[in-house]
Amino acid sequence: MTDRVTPVRRALLSVYDKDGIVDLARSLHELGVELLSTGGTARLLEEAGIPLRRVAEETGFPEMLDGRVKTLHPRIHAGILAIRGNPKHEEDLASQGVRPIDLVVVNLYPFEKTARMEGIGIQEIVEMIDIGGPTMVRAAAKNFRDVGVVVDPRDYGRVADELRDRGGLSDETRFLLARKAFQHTASYDTAIFSFLNQLTPDGARRVDQSPFPQEVVLELQKIQDLRYGENPHQRAAFYGELQGNEPTLARAVQLQGKELSFNNLLDLDGALAAVSSLGEHGCVVVKHGNPCGAGVGASPAEAFEKAREGDPVSAFGGIVAFNTPIDADAAELLRGMFLEAVIAPSVGDEAREILARKKKLRVLALGGDPRAARRPGLDVRRVSGGYLLQEWDTDDDLADAKVVTERAPSDEEWAALRFGWTMVRHVRSNAIVFSLADRLVGVGAGQMSRVDSVKIAAMKAGERSKGAAMASDAFFPFPDGVEEAAKAGVTAVIQPGGSIRDEEVIAAANRLGLAMVFTGRRHFRH
Repeated sequence: MTDRVTPVRRALLSVYDKDGIVDLARSLHELGVELLSTGGTARLLEEAGIPLRRVAEETGFPEMLDGRVKTLHPRIHAGILAIRGNPKHEEDLASQGVRPIDLVVVNLYPFEKTARMEGIGIQEIVEMIDIGGPTMVRAAAKNFRDVGVVVDPRDYGRVADELRDRGGLSDETRFLLARKAFQHTASYDTAIFSFLNQLTPDGARRVDQSPFPQEVVLELQKIQDLRYGENPHQRAAFYGELQGNEPTLARAVQLQGKELSFNNLLDLDGALAAVSSLGEHGCVVVKHGNPCGAGVGASPAEAFEKAREGDPVSAFGGIVAFNTPIDADAAELLRGMFLEAVIAPSVGDEAREILARKKKLRVLALGGDPRAARRPGLDVRRVSGGYLLQEWDTDDDLADAKVVTERAPSDEEWAALRFGWTMVRHVRSNAIVFSLADRLVGVGAGQMSRVDSVKIAAMKAGERSKGAAMASDAFFPFPDGVEEAAKAGVTAVIQPGGSIRDEEVIAAANRLGLAMVFTGRRHFRH
């Protein structure tokens, strides 16, 4: 395709999001472009004193059916779809008195936003299914060799500047806008499908609904290019989901520091997931994908101190996440050690001034409480030739846990078991954590043998393992894991159970005087 520039003589403007439309319309008018418009867009432009022609005047047909039919007319779509320079198309236009439309500026009713509103009925949501808008967008995008289509207000300035500087839109610009337009309508239709797929015809929620539809569309938008991937020879980028507005890593704002890396983002995500499991005030330190420390306290500073003490050596160069805002006291502690990145719901003004002294430290504001955010959608992982989808592992409930040893845990041991069980699902399997009621004291992660994970957790904990609890993400296949824990000073154990040697493991716990709890639920994290 040559770098051809096509003039824009007529433009149709019909948008739900009115941001920037008046300025764009004024620029088009000043460039001599005739404007067509309809509905609320037309009223807004007329109030701004911008001359235009109503679509109803163009078609000779009034808007009807409460606005359901406005632009669905051959005089509109023939003007958009006609191929310039095609003799038959030009003859058809001339015979019907239709004039070409060179630019279509349309964005769609906010279906997804409406569907998420509390107390709204299905009929109101159905009325947010835009028909005329997507039809015009697709028509203009199909005819991108001759017609420009703009669905994103952020492109208004670029379009106006190019029309002013070049007298029209280039092939490259029209093609770019067309791709974006098809993405816009694909995302819109996916949102409608996803919503309707949850309902019965009368609008009730389907009770038997599987969370896994037959077809899945991943809707992603690039947030930024990254310096490289896990290693310098791998190129990488960060993409965010188009749907949802909850506080997530993709919507966090970087307040300062070096550019985020691929590995930073993986660790930040793991840290956020872990800290969202803790009570107020909670802090987690992550290193290479695993929590190496976690704590709760009366303040963010106290929580950080406990998390750092979980493994001070590994915490060096780690990623830190808080579930409450960072204050000045916490900022002073953070400033006192080398860290790669810090994320929290927000950062106080005084804390920002303190952290600003560490210019390379990446500091991110999540914009909300991670404990209140529901992880949207499904957990998606790529394998060769396909994807694996699963529900998120978010269940720490111990309501069905049962004591299987002769000795039941004390109240203090129960508190330590709960903390350990909350954190073990965030550690790579085979996962073992040693914990007290308010902190981790040792972590054994990612070993091929569970007993080796116990030995590593004991080594990390040292003397702090005396009187600690141990949590295991899966059952112990042999008594040796429990025996190693008791040797280190652990007094209580929580695990799923389910091994063919459970009776041997329980017998070992009884012999060693340990309390043991079975949860009946596994927490593998591969």
